[in-house]
Amino acid sequence: MIAVVYSGSKNACWKIWQDGTTMIETHTASVNPCFNDPKQIRQLLSKNITLIHNAENIKKIYVFAAGASAKDKQDELASTLEAFFVNSKIKVRDDVYGAAIAACHDKTGIVGILGSGANCAYYNGKKPENNNYGLGYILADEGSANYFGKMLLKNFLEDKIPADLKTKMANQYSLDRPTILERVYRKPQVQTYLASFLEFYIENREHKFIETLVLQGFEKYFSTYIIPTLEKHPDEEIHFVGSVAGAFQDQLREIAKKYNIQIMSVTKEPIHNILNYYKN
Repeated sequence: MIAVVYSGSKNACWKIWQDGTTMIETHTASVNPCFNDPKQIRQLLSKNITLIHNAENIKKIYVFAAGASAKDKQDELASTLEAFFVNSKIKVRDDVYGAAIAACHDKTGIVGILGSGANCAYYNGKKPENNNYGLGYILADEGSANYFGKMLLKNFLEDKIPADLKTKMANQYSLDRPTILERVYRKPQVQTYLASFLEFYIENREHKFIETLVLQGFEKYFSTYIIPTLEKHPDEEIHFVGSVAGAFQDQLREIAKKYNIQIMSVTKEPIHNILNYYKN
């Protein structure tokens, strides 16, 4: 058995296959080594019945995780997983590497990630180019689910959100100022909490206020990530990967059009393409 794992900052998708046929798919919380220490990751693995039942039979695991760009974080995550998957050889790379494989395979291109977090990189057909992005939900992540959650809560607290949406949010999530501030500043896994509001965006995507927030977020994303990368690598094809990109393709293409940019592909769930890459 061989497994492929793609983990953002909120969730991780696992696919296990044997003899070229996908056998099992399961999901866990994120295995981001920057936000989750080894003990936390071991605990989430030990609660997944599918992984427990197949752990000893998996011989190789390809892991692509947010927060795993540095060599020490890759080694740390590999070591944590090896303690659970005792018969496996484990190779860890960051989520940008996985997104690049999913979007470009062996061709060059610029890959933008818009999921729970945000990133962007030029891919030379073998590996992504190093960049200064990937700074996380506090310092960056413009256009991501984290970012949109933050903007929604900020507008809620500042009473800048339309009354109908504010009432809906308050009822749906039991929100008030003390609750929000307590959850954001005193509880763990803030990035997961912020990203969870993506569902509210999707449910209310037709509302003008929500659409405006999405367009503004994508505008920030393009000016911060895509345009500088494109200036270094002109004429490269541009691809997007991630849940936010997949959910709001029309708005993403609208902002791209403002910059005379054509988006070649949008892949909501990169795990499928990554799996096919390694199967072939």
